[in-house]
Amino acid sequence: MHMKNVAKMAFAAMTAVLLLAACGTGGNSQSGSGKVDVKTTGFPIVSKNLKMTMMAPSTGAAKWDDMAVLKDYAKKTNVTLKYNTPPMSDFSTKLNLAFASQDLPDIIYAASSDNLTATKEVTYGTNGQLLPLEKLIPKYAPNFNALMKKNPDIRRSITAPDGHIYALPMVAVNAYASWQNNPMWYNGAWLKKLGIKELPKTTDEFYDLLMKFKNDDPNGNGKQDEIPLSDTKLASIRTWLMAAFGLLTQDVQNDGNKVFYTPITTQYKAYLTYMHKLYANGLLDKDTFAQSDDQRKAKGQSNRLGVYADYFSYFTSGKTPNQAVEDPMWQPLTSPESTKAVVPLNNGLNRGNFALTKNNPSPAASLRWVDYFYSKKGSDYLNNGPEGVYWVYAKNKEGKKVRVLAKGINESNSEDKRSKITPDYGLTTPSLVFDNDSDPVLVSANAPTGGGLNAFLRKETKDKILPYAKQGFPMVYLTSSEQDSISSITNDLKTYVEQSEAKFITGVTPLSDWDKYVSTIKGMHVDQYVKVYQAAYDRWKNAK
Repeated sequence: MHMKNVAKMAFAAMTAVLLLAACGTGGNSQSGSGKVDVKTTGFPIVSKNLKMTMMAPSTGAAKWDDMAVLKDYAKKTNVTLKYNTPPMSDFSTKLNLAFASQDLPDIIYAASSDNLTATKEVTYGTNGQLLPLEKLIPKYAPNFNALMKKNPDIRRSITAPDGHIYALPMVAVNAYASWQNNPMWYNGAWLKKLGIKELPKTTDEFYDLLMKFKNDDPNGNGKQDEIPLSDTKLASIRTWLMAAFGLLTQDVQNDGNKVFYTPITTQYKAYLTYMHKLYANGLLDKDTFAQSDDQRKAKGQSNRLGVYADYFSYFTSGKTPNQAVEDPMWQPLTSPESTKAVVPLNNGLNRGNFALTKNNPSPAASLRWVDYFYSKKGSDYLNNGPEGVYWVYAKNKEGKKVRVLAKGINESNSEDKRSKITPDYGLTTPSLVFDNDSDPVLVSANAPTGGGLNAFLRKETKDKILPYAKQGFPMVYLTSSEQDSISSITNDLKTYVEQSEAKFITGVTPLSDWDKYVSTIKGMHVDQYVKVYQAAYDRWKNAK
């Protein structure tokens, strides 16, 4: 399985001056490619070799100079890059230093919204350190432009309040792109042992099944050591179980065009009441708020977990990918507070993954360079590399030419080998992520295509997520004044809500203190917080 694992508003005149200055520094204009001859189609991208610098986070798997994809792509494009790749753990600090010192690379790549945040995008864009890209995209990034035309929410979600696009995202359209969080999985062997044919569809049915997991010895060892439901600090299961009560975020949510704060609603109180009931009756792991992810997984590998969350179930269960088809995905629940099943929908975007600085010698060539990866052919090339390195052609028993893992690469070491040939491993690269069933890289020439775990996961997603999925709140930008008005509120609210959640669920704080909890949040200026996000939502909704 491939691992892909606010703002500052400037006056229009000031923005224009800054952008002209930024373009002048790099010898470019926003309407073209400066002195560099950039081809609008095919390879190479430029007739004369173009040298640029790139800053990106490194997973440590290999030096980027040695990666086969990047070496081959340099030959294809006639663009030579010098890489500055700090470790992922240091990248945010190094990127901040680069902006502060004005010692900027030409391209910032795969930074993700965690490092090149929405706030930084617009702050550095409006002060001229990042270049606006929207005027160049139609001509020099036609693949990405086509994605925006197909899904207008992409443009809405990457356009800053001043109307500029300062960074390109990763766009995921594969089956897993709809997952807001790691899905929840049932222990299939336990269901079989207990003769469970139908998965729970209500909170009461879910409670009853968890009680059976606890009391009926489904792991068959004669001990009551089963843990019906487990997580680490509710980081994964929270969103799915809150959805049973009609809530899609533990933050702002929009109901139609009206924005509200979910942690002070009656539905949220019902969620806390239900989770406390699970905890008090020994159904929610007593270690949930204290254990590490590795500790939780160890319980799964000891066959002690009934329901848990992970990207793929076998990451927790310790089974093989092929065995994972025995563990069904959790079915969305309804409750008296929410009689229609709903689950949170991920919009499939990760922002901040390709930005150009004022030093860039050719924004047009840079966009051409990245745009290939927004096509299916280019995305596959980025993911799997050129022929002869990670994969080779072979003929299957029908005589059809198929792609198979190269010599020395097998199912057990394939991801390790792939991590050394491409940056598209463990990073949110600026690219299109799609289901590549039509021409996958097979383990061997006669391996089946489109089956196994992938097919199972797609069907589970199609049946159990997509019919119920709804976006809780879109990706928005805040203006500088909006950001300033809630900067001291944001973290205080998040911290207080999460701490209170743990206390209510474990019983440290009784649910009879609910009104006091709501009063405390209102005293933290939550009304101002909601007002800001209402304005941001309205801008997003009305963007042309």
